[in-house]
Amino acid sequence: MPTIAQPSVQSLLIETNFNGQTLATGTGFISNTAKGPVLVTNRHNVTGRHQENGSLLSPTGGIPNYINVIHNSRNGLGRWVSRTEPLYVDGQPRWIEHPTLGQKADFVALPLTQLLDVQTYPYDSTNTGVEIFVGPADPLSVIGFPFGLSAGGAFAVWATGFMASEPEVDFGGLPIFLIDCRSRQGQSGSPVIAYRSAGMIKLSNGNISAFGDAVYRFLGIYSGRLNSESDLGLVWKASAIRELIGSI
Repeated sequence: MPTIAQPSVQSLLIETNFNGQTLATGTGFISNTAKGPVLVTNRHNVTGRHQENGSLLSPTGGIPNYINVIHNSRNGLGRWVSRTEPLYVDGQPRWIEHPTLGQKADFVALPLTQLLDVQTYPYDSTNTGVEIFVGPADPLSVIGFPFGLSAGGAFAVWATGFMASEPEVDFGGLPIFLIDCRSRQGQSGSPVIAYRSAGMIKLSNGNISAFGDAVYRFLGIYSGRLNSESDLGLVWKASAIRELIGSI
């Protein structure tokens, strides 16, 4: 198989369902915690409700109680296995929310228990990669599954966008920055990264360094557009995800 960029396999297609009936598709990714691997995805993906007003997202009126995760197979790159995780135990949610933001944060961590024959490619919340400089108008990648579509097999689709706010400023008083990207349903939960090909790359400290291979920096998790009329989207910052992972 030709060389595959690692972010293409780090994003995982997810399907939320109620008793076997698929309600929606989305995206997630794995991070490691002190208690084992978790799936990081948007809170609205697992609740089945709009994050702001609580309205039901599925036209069926169903609320998911299971989630299917299309994992990379341990039997080789380019192979995948589907594993089902319950969202509730004895009526209580299994997912873990941010330690201080709680339900305000549109991202959660779901402990993974069904990992037989699964190969994981986690994002490290404490080491987000090469400290690539990212400022307003710089290109970013949203890597996920728009409309549940893949780029072939279960390889993720790369959507290109641009930083639409000052990355150090918190939008709406929350750890969020804005991205200008034509993203669509199914990309909720996608990791957002700054990906640069080999060459001279400006770093956050102002230095310029040469890299012989492509490098990337994990910046956060995409959670949807501001509204249906806008291409401006919300990205919860990597620092907030690190706080969640560190609390587990």
